[in-house]
Amino acid sequence: MRKLSKVITIFVMVFLSVALSFAQGSGDKLGDQSKLIKTLNKPLTFVFIPKVIHPWYDVVKEGALAAAEEFKKMGITVNIKFDAPTNADISEQMKKIEANISARPDGLAIAALDPATNTRLINDAIKAKLNVITFDTDAPNSNRPLYVGHSKDFQDGYDLGEYLAKLINYKGKVGILSGSLTAPNHVGRVKGFKEAIAKYPGISIVFDRPDNDDLQKAVELTENALQANSDLVGIFGCNASNPIGAARAVKAAGKTGKVHIVGMDDLPETLQLIKEGVIDATKAQRQWEIGYWAVKYLVAMNQNHTIPAVHETGSRLITKNDL
Repeated sequence: MRKLSKVITIFVMVFLSVALSFAQGSGDKLGDQSKLIKTLNKPLTFVFIPKVIHPWYDVVKEGALAAAEEFKKMGITVNIKFDAPTNADISEQMKKIEANISARPDGLAIAALDPATNTRLINDAIKAKLNVITFDTDAPNSNRPLYVGHSKDFQDGYDLGEYLAKLINYKGKVGILSGSLTAPNHVGRVKGFKEAIAKYPGISIVFDRPDNDDLQKAVELTENALQANSDLVGIFGCNASNPIGAARAVKAAGKTGKVHIVGMDDLPETLQLIKEGVIDATKAQRQWEIGYWAVKYLVAMNQNHTIPAVHETGSRLITKNDL
């Protein structure tokens, strides 16, 4: 009996030793979540498709390249390509998206020019197992896993409406350069601006025209507005181009300080015009951050990391006092 007990004990010890050795393998452990993360063993290519060729997106690209440089130091090669339509035209942008889906990059970042139209191709790309995110402008009804950008467009427009109303002492004629009529950020800002202005019966909106993110068109629209309304006292621009266009026209007409301008973003010419007092204020987005975090998250998606659904990058008010 004693011998049998000893044999059983030895057998149990051997069994446990083998089982433990099997579980440990080469240092592995059961439930090791690090195994869910994929090792990257090839260069990655990420394609950004903006709404239009525009200097605003040059700053997005700077942020994207900065993130790629950080990954390079970690031994991960990331190639960045920007493929923007020459005009803010949804048909042209959709062709760009289709072509890049066919090319099957490791990551695709899309700025929605017309979310309702863009949604179909975004969903097709995801169905095709591509890593797809939206940036700058979202397509919230699509299946995109992540949006990187600033979505408080209504609030930006509202804040600028309040700022302009105070500048003109809550009375007078103002105009709106409304950008692209399908771009959700432009539409949201215009809505916010109009809601702020509606509080003041002494202010009337005498023109509201789309410039399609075209600086020269913004100049021409402002020139026409100044000729038709000699007593115009304010202009709101809802994108990065049109405050510059409005300012060029106002400056050329000798109406600096008489026609107050508020708008979006912080392009170098915008900041110079603020310094000169031609533009009174802008709400500037942090588009460098948009590019930077878009690349960070696309790498994370390739590695099978978890990601948030939205990464807000924010905006800030800039006046002459800030420069």
